[in-house]
Amino acid sequence: MTKFDEATQAIRVDDNTYDVCLDPGYGIGGPLNGGYLLAVIMRAAVEASPFDHPVTTSAQFLKAPVPGPAQVRIEPLRAGRTAAFARATLVQDGVAQIASSITTATLHGAEPVYAGEPACSMPGIDDCVALPDPKPESGMMLNAQMEVLFDPPTIGWLKGEPSGRPESRAYFRMAEPQDPDPYVLALAVDALPPVVFSAGARGWAPTVDLTLHLRALPAPGWLTVLCGGRLVSDGWFDEEAEVRDSTGRLVAQSRQLARVGRG
Repeated sequence: MTKFDEATQAIRVDDNTYDVCLDPGYGIGGPLNGGYLLAVIMRAAVEASPFDHPVTTSAQFLKAPVPGPAQVRIEPLRAGRTAAFARATLVQDGVAQIASSITTATLHGAEPVYAGEPACSMPGIDDCVALPDPKPESGMMLNAQMEVLFDPPTIGWLKGEPSGRPESRAYFRMAEPQDPDPYVLALAVDALPPVVFSAGARGWAPTVDLTLHLRALPAPGWLTVLCGGRLVSDGWFDEEAEVRDSTGRLVAQSRQLARVGRG
């Protein structure tokens, strides 16, 4: 079991309740990363399901959970021959923090009937760059859990030269050797800096709603994460992500609505 597996582990209390312990190592300057929290909920939902994979998960972030003990409470809705539907709520100190709906099924790795091209191209890994290590006092613990190499134009904001477009692109893998799986994909879609940084904003950009679709089981190796937004307006922005595995296959898609950065 890897450190990430331990950090997202769900321990069964009864048929509909799972104990979890939210790991401070996935903090982003105080709050916990939304993709990490989604992975925790997804793992509990799959444990309670007759199927193996979380094919679609939609979550509303009611509050910002803090590191420490919590529970995921599952409300089964319906189970058919090929899919099961449930509500899953992350609860901490008796208060609902994240409400989600999850559809589980079992993917078998079939060859696609149709596969579209990536949203945009990426340079080779050797031409991509990492962000500088954050200062210890920043509380940006998430960076130590993963390796991320960025397409340089998408991190111009770091030098005060944002591209003016909401975008972020990078290669991603866990810092500890681990083949990507559906839970790693949940982290990957929310691991890059918010796309609104490239549009000129800064600060914590809290996610309000995040939906993830698992499209295929990923092959071992680096993931490619391509993120972009369509509208930044009135204090809100959207972010769409597609994730491709080391073979170039589309393995995950996500869309989130978030608040423009604070501070």
